[in-house]
Amino acid sequence: MIYLVRHAHAGRKETWAAPDALRPLSEPGRHEAAGLVATLSDLPVTRILSSPTTRCLQTVEPLARQRRLPIEVDDLLGVEAEPARALKLIDDRAIATAVLCSHGELIGRVMEQLVADGLRPAAPLRWAKGSTWVLDWDGDGALRASYLRPVRLRPEPVP
Repeated sequence: MIYLVRHAHAGRKETWAAPDALRPLSEPGRHEAAGLVATLSDLPVTRILSSPTTRCLQTVEPLARQRRLPIEVDDLLGVEAEPARALKLIDDRAIATAVLCSHGELIGRVMEQLVADGLRPAAPLRWAKGSTWVLDWDGDGALRASYLRPVRLRPEPVP
């Protein structure tokens, strides 16, 4: 099972003066990051891979802290990354139960390629900020996809 997560809300890039890779989560985005912990609370997660951008790292930090897992930074989940790498990760059964945090640009291309390859998702294709696509194989080896909308919760204080 792969959890393909779009980073949470990070404000408008047009109003951010520094390099876009450093753009942090907004207040609603921090609430969506806390919501990701609740959304995945009953699901197994054994690895967390993330784009190196600040907004992606901040999206999965609460989950990593709660699960006591390291965040594996992967440039190939970045904004301009080629979808082939993410598709290989999705198809790699050895990384089962992994969270892959990326960007709408890449997630859109990945999901569209999966549909072109025959995937029939349980919901219309969309990738709102803070949302998750759960990708899993059924007993016959066919890939299934279900969409988890973003949830906003008040973040827990960091100890």
